[in-house]
Amino acid sequence: MANDMYTVEDLKEFINHHLRFFRKITLLPILVIYLLTGIFQVGPDQEAVLLLFGKYEKTVGPGIHWYFPRPVGRRIKVKTTKVYRVEVGFRTVDIGPPAKYQDISKESLMLTGDENIIDLDFSVQYKIVNLRDYLFKVKNPGSTIISAAEASMRQVVGMFEIDESLTEGKSNIQILTKEKLQEILDIYGIGIQVLNVQLQDVQPPKPVLQAFKDVASAREDRIRYINEANGYANDVIPKARGQAKKAVNEALAYKERRIREANGDVARFLKLYENYKLGEEVTKTRLYLENLEKNLKNTDKVIIDSEVKSGVLNLIQGEVRANEKSN
Repeated sequence: MANDMYTVEDLKEFINHHLRFFRKITLLPILVIYLLTGIFQVGPDQEAVLLLFGKYEKTVGPGIHWYFPRPVGRRIKVKTTKVYRVEVGFRTVDIGPPAKYQDISKESLMLTGDENIIDLDFSVQYKIVNLRDYLFKVKNPGSTIISAAEASMRQVVGMFEIDESLTEGKSNIQILTKEKLQEILDIYGIGIQVLNVQLQDVQPPKPVLQAFKDVASAREDRIRYINEANGYANDVIPKARGQAKKAVNEALAYKERRIREANGDVARFLKLYENYKLGEEVTKTRLYLENLEKNLKNTDKVIIDSEVKSGVLNLIQGEVRANEKSN
């Protein structure tokens, strides 16, 4: 009968045996559930970085994957096909409509190449090309990109004068800033690609904005006056040239006519001279009579012979002398 009695040790062994069995039955489903939580899905526009005890293990792409759940493992999913955007010199407060912005003057005020101050806001678009570098190379990628973009823009703007920065130089500023920013980020090894640098608002500082507007207005007036003057010149100069050409042509025609008339007079005189040489007395008499006819055409004439001595002749001569004296 004593053999049928259990000792205290036997009772403890019995209890421990059943407790171990109970623990096995209880922990198995918990372990299964825990392992099932390691299943995760990466979206088509995502990549995931896997960490084992906080250390980088690998990067996986879209699809269904399994990795150690927390606290052993950790996974960080990021959209790598998305185009990200950072703002420099301003921040969007409300997308609206209407949109509201906050000016960050410590980022936007820059010095141009001719030592003028300009207020310049711009944005940077980029995408992630190396997720591991993007997450672990720098502590805060967003602020790093803003700082690098601001430094790049300041360096590029310092190469341009203020007038060029406000007008036709904007496209060159954007291109050069994009190239410079990419160089800086490649040195950092941040794992992003700069897609675009877009100027949002470029203007002089507010305290001198009105003065710049007045200068711009004066330049526009100057251009308008120059265009009007050129238009007037284009209208008047062809007319003046036409009149000058007409006057020259008329003068040349008059010259030609006078030369021909002079040549004709010379030829006529030479012809007359030839006739005169043939009969000098006859020609002299003819010329004398032609001149008398021309000059005394409208007067009463009495023709007498100078050889005749008579009272009538003396009377006529006396009357002629008296008339001459009275005149």
